[in-house]
Order: sequence, then C-alpha cells, then structure tokens
Amino acid sequence: MYQGFYNLTSGMLTQTRNLNVISNNMTNIQTPGYKRDKMVSTTFQEEMLYRTGKRYKEDAQPLASMSKIRTAERTYVNYEQGSFDLTDGIMDFALAGEGFFCIDTPDGTYYTRNGSFGVDNEGYLSLNGMGRVQGADGQPILIDNENFVVDGTGNISVTEVVDAETGAMETRSMGTLRVVDFADHEALHKEDFGLFSSGGQAAEDVERPGILWKYLEKSNVDMVEEMTSMMTSQRALQSAAQVLKMYDQILSKAATEVGRL
Repeated sequence: MYQGFYNLTSGMLTQTRNLNVISNNMTNIQTPGYKRDKMVSTTFQEEMLYRTGKRYKEDAQPLASMSKIRTAERTYVNYEQGSFDLTDGIMDFALAGEGFFCIDTPDGTYYTRNGSFGVDNEGYLSLNGMGRVQGADGQPILIDNENFVVDGTGNISVTEVVDAETGAMETRSMGTLRVVDFADHEALHKEDFGLFSSGGQAAEDVERPGILWKYLEKSNVDMVEEMTSMMTSQRALQSAAQVLKMYDQILSKAATEVGRL
C-alpha cells in the first residue's frame, strides 16, 4: 500500500508541472514568434517485485517489474513555424523559414523570432525593453527616416532628395537585418520574453533570409490542443488526489480501529 503513495504523489507533482507548461503556452498565444513548450515525462528505474511466504522467506517468486515514481524528464521547444499576420506596421518583420533575429542586450546577444520592433529614444531599431536589433555588420540600425522600404533580404533603404534645385533623388541603405541560425536547435536555451541564448553554439549567418515586411509571425500554440491537454492533465491530477485521500483514510482506520483489535 505504501507504494501507492509514491505513485500517486509523483503523478500529482508531474501533472502540476505539466499544467504550468500548458498555462505558459496559453498565456503567450498572442506573443509574436512564440514557440510552444511541451513537457515529456518518464519513470524511475524499474524494480522487480517478489512474493514470499509469511514465515519463510526462501524461494521468493518474481512477480513483475514496475516503477514506483513518475517524473518530468524535460521540457522541449517546438520550433515549428507559425502562420503570418499582416499588420501594415512599418516596424514589423517576420521570418519565413529558419533563422532568428539578433538582439543586443546588456547580457550579450540573444535571439528571437519576435519581429515586433520599434525605435528607442535614440532612434535605433529595437525590441521593446530587450535591446537593439543587430544589423548584418554587427552594429545597431539607426532609423533616421521613417519613409523607408524593406526588401526580402532585410535591407532597409530610403530614397531621399539630395539636390533641392534639380530634384535629384538618391537611395540610401540604413542597414540590413541580421538573421542567423544554429546547427542544433535542441541546444538552444529558452529565456524569458521569447528570447533564446545560443547554448554555446556559434551563430551562422543566413545568406538569403526570407523576411516579410509589415508582417508578424504568430505563435505556434494551438489553443484547442492546449485546452485538451489541460483537461486531461487536470483530470489525472484530481483522480490521483482522490485516490491518495482514500489511501490516507484506509491507513487511518488501520491505525485507529483495526489496531485496537
């Protein structure tokens, strides 16, 4: 009977952690470029159960092997691309295909699929509250004219009048968005606010990234799937709690009533 406490308690802890993962996914369903998490559970090493006599313990007979405890093994990130949303915002960018934007933060360079950018108080293209967006030359991109256009490779350019008398025009590049990718996405470490750290890997520049201007990549969270997983996990948690309560009542009776006989 005591074995049931291990099974049920570990199951409750595992389901609670799974509910936390699901809740985080649902909270970020509207976060551009968010990649959903999924928890994988496992069991501890299996043990062999034996049957012995009440008085004589020799010649124990093997019954079956089983594991007493279930636990969360790891949480992995699903990097599947989300759909695109046309926003018409001049500071919005989406990546069609592999790759990440580079963000210079006080803690170093981080990477993200969230292209909902803006400009900071000095006019540099930035991810709100996180840091400045890195250009292909490794430097931040200064947006000094908002009448710019962006091509499919992320080059930000503006056409300006260079001679007022003749009306001569000239196209000037303000910078090119840097897009990088990594050999092993599983080695990336997911940080807060949709950012990723490299996990010690070297970032490789994507030569011809597919950048969509005035679009945002939606999160790849499927609300129906998350709701289904949440209900399944909640029912498993409630069932384990109810059975655990029954175990407690049986042991209480065994100690207070049966023990007096």
